[in-house]
Amino acid sequence: MGLPPLRAVVTGGAGFIGSHLCDRLVSDGHEVVALDNLVTGRAENVGHLLGPEGPAGPGRFRFVRYDVTEYLHVDGDVHAVLHLASPASPTDYLKFPIQTLKVGSLGTHKALGLAKAKGARFLLASTSEVYGDPQVHPQPEGYWGNVNPIGVRGVYDEAKRFAEAMAMAYHRSHGVRTRIARIFNTCGPRMRIEDGRALPNFLAQAIRGEPLTVYGDGSQTRSFCYVSDLVDGLVRLLLCDAPDAHEPVNLGNPEEVTILALAREVIAAAGSRSRVEHRPLPPDDPKVRRPDISRARKLLGWEPRVPRAEAIRRTLEDFRQRLAPR
Repeated sequence: MGLPPLRAVVTGGAGFIGSHLCDRLVSDGHEVVALDNLVTGRAENVGHLLGPEGPAGPGRFRFVRYDVTEYLHVDGDVHAVLHLASPASPTDYLKFPIQTLKVGSLGTHKALGLAKAKGARFLLASTSEVYGDPQVHPQPEGYWGNVNPIGVRGVYDEAKRFAEAMAMAYHRSHGVRTRIARIFNTCGPRMRIEDGRALPNFLAQAIRGEPLTVYGDGSQTRSFCYVSDLVDGLVRLLLCDAPDAHEPVNLGNPEEVTILALAREVIAAAGSRSRVEHRPLPPDDPKVRRPDISRARKLLGWEPRVPRAEAIRRTLEDFRQRLAPR
């Protein structure tokens, strides 16, 4: 599945997953142009790649602050476009609902247009949220989902569903080599402390000795994949040339845990005296979330390697460093 060195454009390249993807592409010998408007991304996530002393070396990594919903042009050859730009947590897409819809629709259209113009591969970072509050468990790629299009979460769910439809249209109409990754919950260093999702909330609260806020009774489930495993799956999918590689692929950890159990695991890992505090469940919060990764195993030879306990430990260590008094 390997290819000669590529010149890749990564939208959302200063985000949590996007920055780790830039790291991986650079370490594999590729040239990367990262685009991000920094609404939820952070320039410091890619700062180590910049300059002659960075691991990319002179000229192999470039960061451009840019809104990809605008006209999108990149000079020179482009061999791959990886579209990760989007707010990704309920806190963010409730704060930026219109921006979320625009980057999923207009941004995807612009990114696909760039891939078409350059004859490049295209990878869409979609999401498990296309399944909504699922009535099928675990979720296979053939499940069409149970989404409330006008609910508060619809701005994200429907933006990603539209993005998938747009990618398939470009594949069918223009022959663009599209890839669709449905990403399940992912954790690791560089997660935003104020992200708003369960695990970063729990980690920050445990470190500070605050109560861990569990919404509802905590019986809802999630599945957490470590970011290096997720990025490996994205790269494998990008480079895969199987005849059906354009069809969606779930990438996530099939090991399921309740939110209440996760809170207790974080308290134990942090050695915290924090207690659990229950709050009302937000609207349209999915009750279960677990990927069926049979397709990823068969198509990509991929499955997660880092156990949840180790993923929590590594993410906790990163949070401790960033929350330490200066």
